[in-house]
Amino acid sequence: MNKGQGEQTIRAIARIHTDFPAKFGIPRQSGLVPELRGEILFEPEYRRPEALLGIEEFSHLWLLWEFSEAKRGSWSATVCPPRLGGREKRGVFATRSPFRPNSIGLSCVKLEQVVLEGEGAPKLIVSGADLLDGTPIYDIKPYLPYADAHPEAAGGFGQAHREDGIKVVFPEVLLRRLPGDKREAALHVLQQDPRAAYNKQPDYCYGMEFAGFDIRFTVENDTLTVRDVVATEGGDWEKIK
Repeated sequence: MNKGQGEQTIRAIARIHTDFPAKFGIPRQSGLVPELRGEILFEPEYRRPEALLGIEEFSHLWLLWEFSEAKRGSWSATVCPPRLGGREKRGVFATRSPFRPNSIGLSCVKLEQVVLEGEGAPKLIVSGADLLDGTPIYDIKPYLPYADAHPEAAGGFGQAHREDGIKVVFPEVLLRRLPGDKREAALHVLQQDPRAAYNKQPDYCYGMEFAGFDIRFTVENDTLTVRDVVATEGGDWEKIK
């Protein structure tokens, strides 16, 4: 076997904990909902404060991670991006589809806090994450504005759908069932329209698990209306299938 060829093994250095126990509702890109918080906890082997020395100098970080819940036995050269209605094909390497030859994701998050003491320390608190709770993190790198930011870059079909969203009606009595620090995030997540572009069923009540609650909503005439907010822990509830 020639050097550099064959299968390579990479190990998770950490896992991120977020308010999304299920894929439904997770923003399609990082940074779209800046109110979302995530806690990055390192695996025991990498739980060393010196590994984070100087990281507080950077405002944003790149996360390389695994699409742990989007694995398939084979890969396809083309995919149907949700932003194109799930009907138009694009090459897999021209998209950010989770179904790739290697199930690796890339996200840019804001570093909110470096925690060096207490349970689980050292750990990182970040915002704007678009990751499932428990997602394995393969690497963390600082975001460098002078090298990583390209304001003149063309955004392809993704740029054309940058402002996509939906009107949300969230009755105050239901909104108050959420913890105060989760309300803005929940509103902005719903404004992204969690439904798949190819699975927008009329007269259907959707359920989105978020921050320990099941947020149930319907959509009619391009308006999303929250119908109920039910605690998913310690309560008598039935999850929507």
